[in-house]
Amino acid sequence: MIDTQPLHHYIRQHMARHKTPGLALALTDRSETLHLATFGYSDLEAGTSLAEADLFEIGSIGKTFTAIALLQAVERGELDLHSPVTDYLPWFRIKNRYSPITIHHLLTHTSGLIEGTDFTPDGRGEVWALRQTETGSPPGERFHYSNVGYKVLGLVLEAATGRPYPEGLWAGIFEPLGMGDSLAEITHHDWPRMAKGYRPLYDDRPFHPSQPLYPASWLETNTSDGSVASSASDMAKFARMLLNAGKVEGRPVISTSSFELMTTRHIPQDEVWYYGYGLDIFTREGYAHTGHAGDMPGYEAFMWLDMDNSLACVMLATHPHPPGISLPILDYLRASRLGETPAELPAPPDPFRLVEADPAVYAGLFKKVDSVSPAIQSGRVGAWHSPGGLPSTLLFKSSRDSLSLEYSDTLIPLEPRGKDKFFTSHPDFDRFFFQFGYMDAGNANQQADELYWGPDWFVRDTYKGALMFDIQPAWEAFCGHYRSHNPWESNFRVFERKGQLILAWPSGKEEPLHPFGDSSFRIGEQGSPERISFDQIAAGQALRARRSCCDYFRFFTP
Repeated sequence: MIDTQPLHHYIRQHMARHKTPGLALALTDRSETLHLATFGYSDLEAGTSLAEADLFEIGSIGKTFTAIALLQAVERGELDLHSPVTDYLPWFRIKNRYSPITIHHLLTHTSGLIEGTDFTPDGRGEVWALRQTETGSPPGERFHYSNVGYKVLGLVLEAATGRPYPEGLWAGIFEPLGMGDSLAEITHHDWPRMAKGYRPLYDDRPFHPSQPLYPASWLETNTSDGSVASSASDMAKFARMLLNAGKVEGRPVISTSSFELMTTRHIPQDEVWYYGYGLDIFTREGYAHTGHAGDMPGYEAFMWLDMDNSLACVMLATHPHPPGISLPILDYLRASRLGETPAELPAPPDPFRLVEADPAVYAGLFKKVDSVSPAIQSGRVGAWHSPGGLPSTLLFKSSRDSLSLEYSDTLIPLEPRGKDKFFTSHPDFDRFFFQFGYMDAGNANQQADELYWGPDWFVRDTYKGALMFDIQPAWEAFCGHYRSHNPWESNFRVFERKGQLILAWPSGKEEPLHPFGDSSFRIGEQGSPERISFDQIAAGQALRARRSCCDYFRFFTP
């Protein structure tokens, strides 16, 4: 038996900490659903409690469904995994100096295609536009997650089978599994059945629970990178099929050999995670795990399976979801089933407590450096952030396990947000993380020498490196804040720091821009297919930034 009381307490604590509106949980083994529970609301404004029948958009978990549908077509002799995409979609084009892209490459995210930006309502337009892009590396060589690649797979499947993608999911997966509540495409007609998704009001800065929530943008979709909506109960049925190696009640949904292809470690994502066909594959606590996560505007979904112990956890939530709790829930379930004492499920950590480093490493006075010409300095994003810009000096003070910023005669506590990164919801500093750096990156015990806040660079007196950097004068025109009506990635900022152009996402993630022509740049590391270009120069400023086929336009906000 599972003691669900501490489990429910754990979930409610984390939902309260992150202001999660609604969450549905299903735990299952190979035979049956072990536990099903709902928390919070399906509609905050109406005060309507979440019900078991409410549906959630599951986003990229839909890629697992797509992989199964493709393997079913392979078993029927309608597809060849190693044939070029153009055998099925003759109009598919991309600038590719390497060997042809195959179905296998798309399934494993090794095609070299861009991630995709969902800039067209219909997926066919986005796939057609790939002819404006080029592969970043030879197919099969490098993992680069591609939503548009899975959109291509759906079109391939339709061409090969002669029926729409949603019909294929219904006939091949939903009906055999009895997933009668689920949707293979999301339309306006389905809105009343959905738990309402929410987003933070501020979409241009890192999330903080103090931010108000508003209903997320509603959209229709039928694309094979993630157009499925489901309930926790139905998703438990899907997870059971995977726990049974592709079978339901002894009948195969896919063959044993197809399931082995799905769960093969085809390509490493990093040092721990691998990708199969529509599945993440990893080891946790010594046990083989697989599954997938997904997100849509207003929704987040997780499906994790402990294959060695035949257990699975499904967690469906509306944004902002409580991060990092689905795998500990699966750990708790495993320990309970094995007769072990489950590890104590921890309360949400103190957001200001620094655990992985000594706060004294960051304490001290940092002085702002103007590393480029005054003309460029005046146009940088940091100067637009507040009427007077940032102070010329920043003083950080440490306590036993926390770090604060002294500002206007007050101490502002800072929240750790990753290695050497801190955040505050103070309105003068909430658009970027404070990021500390070291002259000697290999010496983890020394004090930080540098500090970045967006475009602004500060150094301690101990910094002995270069203070001036060359920058192309034309780059001044590219710095700014850009927006689109894209519901997934609505905006970003571009700024110069230490002679490097940087693209900064609202999440706090930063990516360097590497010149790829007069006004074009590669986004990120070598081998990345992502590109950005700038044009429509007026009064010394670029009005448009085209990121991997999606147009963003300069905006008036900092």
